[in-house]
Amino acid sequence: MTSTTAPTSADLTALELDDIQAGTLRPRPDPYAGAYLVLRIDDRRDGQELVRRLAEVVSSAADVLDPLAQASLSAAFSFAGLRALGVPQDSLDTFAPEFQQGMAARADKLGDVDRNAPAHWEHPLGSSDVHVVLTLLAPDVARFEATRATARTALDKLPGIGRVWRQDVYSPFDGRNSFGFHDGISQPGIESSGLPGRNPHEALLKPGEFVLGYLNETGDVSPTPQPEVLGRNGSYLVFRKLYTDVAAFRRYLHEQATSPAEEELLAAKLFGRWPSGAPLILAPDHDKPELGADPDRNNAFLYGDDPQGLMCPVSSHARRMNPRDAAVTGEVRLHRLLRRGATYGPPLPEGVLDDDGADRGLLFAAVNANLARQYEFVQAQWANDGKFIGAPDEHDPLIAAHDEHDQFTLPRKPIRRRLRGLPTFVVNRGGEYCFQPGIRALRWLGDPDT
Repeated sequence: MTSTTAPTSADLTALELDDIQAGTLRPRPDPYAGAYLVLRIDDRRDGQELVRRLAEVVSSAADVLDPLAQASLSAAFSFAGLRALGVPQDSLDTFAPEFQQGMAARADKLGDVDRNAPAHWEHPLGSSDVHVVLTLLAPDVARFEATRATARTALDKLPGIGRVWRQDVYSPFDGRNSFGFHDGISQPGIESSGLPGRNPHEALLKPGEFVLGYLNETGDVSPTPQPEVLGRNGSYLVFRKLYTDVAAFRRYLHEQATSPAEEELLAAKLFGRWPSGAPLILAPDHDKPELGADPDRNNAFLYGDDPQGLMCPVSSHARRMNPRDAAVTGEVRLHRLLRRGATYGPPLPEGVLDDDGADRGLLFAAVNANLARQYEFVQAQWANDGKFIGAPDEHDPLIAAHDEHDQFTLPRKPIRRRLRGLPTFVVNRGGEYCFQPGIRALRWLGDPDT
């Protein structure tokens, strides 16, 4: 089913919100309960029936600003999943090569080696058994249970669908991740989405940076899977289960500092923000919880006035993930992501320095339209390398894998300080590249006769 009508300028700039899944654009509730479910399609007909059912119950982004519409169910598919559904080969060939290969095959590019290598991932992540990823989110337990009941109904009496993996997730009331820092503050604004950006100093980005079929920041349309009904209004979804070694993080800070106050300062320098979410660039000396809690101020800043990183180190996690107006190699606006991270596992009790053996961390998710230029660039260049900031021996202090040669520079006057011997605080337990189609595309995937 291919459109024979040339797209108009409006077609390329005005998002069709009613055809875009809510999980693509809608901000997540805060707090929320949720789950990721991974399914395997063993029977094509049952797979198509599942998709037909999902097309009727997935949430759309049309109500993205409706405060009552905060529970959502979204569906995405791996390349193997699209093949299992019977998508023709000539259509499969039009998807991004990174998506066709899958995350495990891209491990070297992403820095997934040694402890992060696919050989150590949780089964079935990284295998051909990952076909469908359902994301369930709701602002409270009651609405989460209702959303889960909807998912169960969609799966009812479909013996050809295997339930192969599940990860429960949540966002606590204080919005803090397993390391104890307020997370998910900085998100880009998108033209015609109805959602403003979190940074008043950053112009809205073109919709084609996140949704396929629209103009992007290069003035073009990213390669869109064909036929148009399949590709338009879809996005590429990245998800990774990231285990966080909170005890090792706390021990390292304890070893490097001479007081609890210095531990908190060093942690803030590594993150680029204080635990409350207050940015170092606006609060360089101590945490300001009232600033961290203010959505109108906690992301309203740039880095251009701090070129040496005296307030916020140039190699800090937050500054690497979004250098803003700082002088770096590359155009920042071409590498932005919609991040959809969620916490999993119990928090390590405050003050505990020994690992309790619990599985805890971040279920990282990111929405983008160009895997190579956006997610893979950020992971390979900004997280795992330091050349773009002129520090080739430094990597992201939090999410990169470290060895005995790694260091982290704390610019200060009169003498800078360098932290050495950073442990690896985050380990990838597995993930996948998925395609999150538009709602019309779900109907197309579920009906082989269209």
